Amino acid sequence: MQQSPQAANAWRVLFLLFLANLFNFFDRTIPAIIIEPVRHEWSLSDFQLGLIGTAFTLVYAIAGVPLGRMADTGARRKIMGWGLAVWSGLTAVNGLAWNFWSFLLVRMGVGIGEASYAPAANSLIGDLFPAHKRARAMGIFMLGLPLGLVLAFFTIGAMVKAFDSWRAPFFIAAVPGVILAIFMFFIKEPARGAAESVQVVARPLDKPLRRVLAIRTFWWLTLAGLTYNFATYATNSFMVPMLQRYFLMPLEQAAIATGIITGLTGLVGLTLGGWVADKVHQRSERGRLMLAAFSMAVAAACTGYALLAGRIEIGLFVGVFSLGWLFAYNFYTCVYTAIQDVVEPRLRATAMALFFAGLYLLGGGLGPVVVGLLSDHFSQAAMVAAGASEMNETFKAVGLHNALYLVPAALTLTMLALFQAARCFVRDASNMRQGMVAAAA
Repeated sequence: MQQSPQAANAWRVLFLLFLANLFNFFDRTIPAIIIEPVRHEWSLSDFQLGLIGTAFTLVYAIAGVPLGRMADTGARRKIMGWGLAVWSGLTAVNGLAWNFWSFLLVRMGVGIGEASYAPAANSLIGDLFPAHKRARAMGIFMLGLPLGLVLAFFTIGAMVKAFDSWRAPFFIAAVPGVILAIFMFFIKEPARGAAESVQVVARPLDKPLRRVLAIRTFWWLTLAGLTYNFATYATNSFMVPMLQRYFLMPLEQAAIATGIITGLTGLVGLTLGGWVADKVHQRSERGRLMLAAFSMAVAAACTGYALLAGRIEIGLFVGVFSLGWLFAYNFYTCVYTAIQDVVEPRLRATAMALFFAGLYLLGGGLGPVVVGLLSDHFSQAAMVAAGASEMNETFKAVGLHNALYLVPAALTLTMLALFQAARCFVRDASNMRQGMVAAAA
């Protein structure tokens, strides 16, 4: 059966959005991989290392709200195109940093560029695909996350080794981003609400932020996202140095192991998870969120066991932690799609910007810096307990490993918030559909 021109265009645009998302996560992952060489060169604490990720995330969250509102009222292709050009250019500038503060400031600039992308892209997907295909489309789009991580974790270590410099990956990463930015400007955008079964009224809405914040499901999903992002950003920021310190792995091997844990799992989790989420949604309207809650329970159990088991065989650690992360990826296909189901098309980019603000300000923003602070605290405690007078790498290893216990704890809180979201989802989804019908009448 031949595809309609609109459907063919939708899949072409989705592929371009996926590629840009891939390099989005590739670029933001580089600091997490080269973090140990940077620590040694500038004599940094784990708190300072965490601050690099936190500063990026806070700027990303704050800039995302006005940029998301712009995406609801302006040309999304231009917002994404200019944003991609900015963050790719500043990624190259990151390789020129001469101290901690210059590195930090440039990362904040990268955060502003990347903040333009996700709200506009999510809004565009909502208008390209009808509700029964959205989880699958969102799963393909979010494949950029694990593939970006896999590409970064599997290649950055080799780049550092080949060029004998942690700066080289920043210069190399900028090139494909600038090329993709050019293609963004040629996207053919659909009308707002083009994929909805109910016709969307073209006139703008008053008090858009208040309307989004009145949706109870949205609050619970944002809380779930906050704790989920705390866990994922803490893991992505500190898994490589933890493997280097605690399991004594060299940088290249630690990066590849982390790529398996946080990247390869997503290839399966997002591809299969999007299909399963659409199936359970057809059987039960709240099925997606119940699937997400169950997945978080499995993720918390697996990551908790892997960390609490101590210095187990590295293959077992990677295998068990990877199983947990495989289930954790169901968050994206289930929760991102659920937001589309309770928020009408004219407010979706605004809703995603607010959602991301909560995720990143209080979730992703706190994850790295809190784990970094706890790592320094536990390292000091280990040194005192051993009766030593000087800090060494053994104490730093124990401190960082113990600080990562926060990851399964945060995933457990995510599970509880998702259960609450499922309880009010049906009512809020119905209210959204009734509101669209009333506005179209």
